[in-house]
Amino acid sequence: MSIRENAELREEQEFIDRVHARVDVLRGVAAHGVTDALTPVGTGLQARLERDIRVAERSGLLAALDAVDGSLCFGRIDPADGAAHHIGRIGVREDDADRTPLLIDWRAPVARPFYLATGHTPMGLRRRRHIATQGRTVTELHDEILDLADHERTGFEDPNGDSVLLAALNSARTGRMGDIVRTIQAEQDTIIRAPHRGVLVVEGGPGTGKTAVALHRAAFLLYEQRELLAKRAVLIVGPNPAFLRYIEEVLPALGETGVLLATQAELFPGVHATGTDTPRAAAVKGGADMVEALALAVRDRQQLPEPGDPLIIRHDDGDLILDWEIAYEARQAARDTLLPHNLARPHFAFRIIDALTEQLTERLGADPYGGPNFLGPDDIALLAKAVAASSEVHAAIDELWPPLTPQRFLADYLAAPVYLPAEDADAIRRTSPDDPESAWTPADVPLLDEAAELLGVDDSAARARAEAVRQERIAYAQGVLELSRGSESYEFEDEESEVLAAHDIIDAERMAERQEEADHRSAAERAAGDRTWAFGHIIVDEAQDLSPMAWRLLMRRSPTRSLTLVGDPAQTSEAAGVGAWEDILRPYVGDRFEHVLLKVNYRTPAEIMELAARVVRELDPSYAPPVSVRSTGEEPWIRDAGDDLAGTVAKAAAELLPAPGQGRLAVIAPRALHEEIADALDGVTAGAEPDLTHPLVLLAPRQAKGLEFDHVLVVEPARFGASDLYVALTRATQRLGIVHRDELPQALS
Repeated sequence: MSIRENAELREEQEFIDRVHARVDVLRGVAAHGVTDALTPVGTGLQARLERDIRVAERSGLLAALDAVDGSLCFGRIDPADGAAHHIGRIGVREDDADRTPLLIDWRAPVARPFYLATGHTPMGLRRRRHIATQGRTVTELHDEILDLADHERTGFEDPNGDSVLLAALNSARTGRMGDIVRTIQAEQDTIIRAPHRGVLVVEGGPGTGKTAVALHRAAFLLYEQRELLAKRAVLIVGPNPAFLRYIEEVLPALGETGVLLATQAELFPGVHATGTDTPRAAAVKGGADMVEALALAVRDRQQLPEPGDPLIIRHDDGDLILDWEIAYEARQAARDTLLPHNLARPHFAFRIIDALTEQLTERLGADPYGGPNFLGPDDIALLAKAVAASSEVHAAIDELWPPLTPQRFLADYLAAPVYLPAEDADAIRRTSPDDPESAWTPADVPLLDEAAELLGVDDSAARARAEAVRQERIAYAQGVLELSRGSESYEFEDEESEVLAAHDIIDAERMAERQEEADHRSAAERAAGDRTWAFGHIIVDEAQDLSPMAWRLLMRRSPTRSLTLVGDPAQTSEAAGVGAWEDILRPYVGDRFEHVLLKVNYRTPAEIMELAARVVRELDPSYAPPVSVRSTGEEPWIRDAGDDLAGTVAKAAAELLPAPGQGRLAVIAPRALHEEIADALDGVTAGAEPDLTHPLVLLAPRQAKGLEFDHVLVVEPARFGASDLYVALTRATQRLGIVHRDELPQALS
């Protein structure tokens, strides 16, 4: 290594040490608190508050350090005129007094040339440097010369400029997605920094980095719209739990924690749907026809007595008659309010009580000689109070207009589905569990949400209880102040005093408010428990698979229609999936959405991609797959298992399994074969949630969505649908094997 090369490495190492020295100071602040760790900046309250705020902001950023193992800085840009800027995963300032950045956040505008500059368009740069670190130690430098007129050389020039990207693509997988801030490509950067407005659709085939782009877009929006999104949070919806565990470390590594990650099964608070539906049932439940069917089923619960067969309500002053006419008038009045079922119910109840009170008044106050009713207003008010307090009256009201929860209503509906074609009703009818609420499926979650909209929540009783507790606190606080007033008057009764007492500076109501417990949960934590929460932005991965009913749920969570949708219509595998972007979005935003296409495949080698593309071309001969950026020279292979499927799979897995620490292998097989295959594989349990950090995992095709592995073994491809097979074949970054006992699909044979 030349003297110049040593000097360059030394310079970068000194800078990295300087950054981490500053970070260590911030760690001390977070660990030891303001008083011990910082020199006081003044005695005024404002100065202390500002200092506390700075510490709180730092603690959020410091959470990123453990996730990235200290590798904060990854690049440097050298402008043709001016000082160099180092680029990192988070921003670090020199000190509190000096606002000069020591390390530039990758999302800052000044960092953008690091991703976009080329020799043709250098954007004012003469050099771009990629810095590789292991922990805090600089291990490699890669320089790209952007100004060809600059003849200065460091010895670290990268002749093709792609070595950093290719090294990242060829690196062994860990079972967890990492950030791509070191290797964001120009087309990806444009999407990540797209203006924050409306709906953005990011379409791309396997391996185009859709998910990584979406996650980095979330980080960018949290940076650009910090104040707004800190209050309203960002929701990321993924296709399955394994996928969410796979991506869960990306945003924390970028210093962002104000995000809620969830699957469709987790989007109704208090319900975690673990059941399964047949494809037919999922398609019916996800269909738009369920909107009208559920609405009509709710109206069915608003009943009337049969004509000529009224409800007889026992009362001390004689039976009350609740007939069809009274109930019909009350029902129409309640429906005319256009309120949800539970919120309209009090209007129904008031009309019934008024009608029964009038009935009782006419009976008790009637003049036998035909004169006016001799009951006064006070008498009538007492009768109304007695009717309203009658348990039998309330039982009759409950029978005609029952209070309903979404869970109870939907459980009853699925036991006897109505307003659907007979074959659809048979597909979704639930017959087995004694407690049907215990077997919710992911397809039920949008139906529960739709039911909640139709029913509404009558929280008047809860609000009344809360107000009663509040009044108790105020009364207690008033008592404390009165005691304070009494003791002070006793002490100073013979002399005037200018000493301020407690009652001089605070009243009972404010004192009671100070005793209320503050909600210290983050916006994301509060959003997880609130069905009506409006998110600042929503990102949906594998968006093509969501049903029309699921889209209704998500659009309720996004009244501003601020969404990033990520997917690939060619990978639509769910029976209820909408697939086409226009069909998804037309009911909500018309044609007012932006559609961008990623065309470069960074994951899948060309040899594997060519094989996988045949599967789609069987259905769509014009299909053009994304272009792979690399070729490994490893052709996919196919092996006939004969009579020993599990044994052949075990042998093939042993051949593909990487050395410890050198990558991951996924066996992707139909779920029906998991028991048979798991018995032949060491350390694999059928039916368990996969641990993606394990060197060998067994997955069903839809569990593999959005994931990637170094090597993949696909078992019995003929049992997969075309979309599932396409997904399974495109998960590998290095080698692909296929084992079969059944006849191969035409596309593979």
